[in-house]
Amino acid sequence: MSRPGATQAKDRLYAQLASSLKNMSRAVGQTADLMEQLQNDLDAMRVLAGTHAAQWVAYSNSAVFSA
Repeated sequence: MSRPGATQAKDRLYAQLASSLKNMSRAVGQTADLMEQLQNDLDAMRVLAGTHAAQWVAYSNSAVFSA
């Protein structure tokens, strides 16, 4: 036969576990959202770097040929 105190302690620990799992699930969701935003930012940086590189090449070529 289970002692009432042990049952209450077990129930309390399961409640804490459920709360921790809920918090962890929320944190994982937030991390996924942040990773998606980071990927978008990296893609934008890649496009911007490519555009600047193309502008620099165009400028360099025009400076060489006009000299």
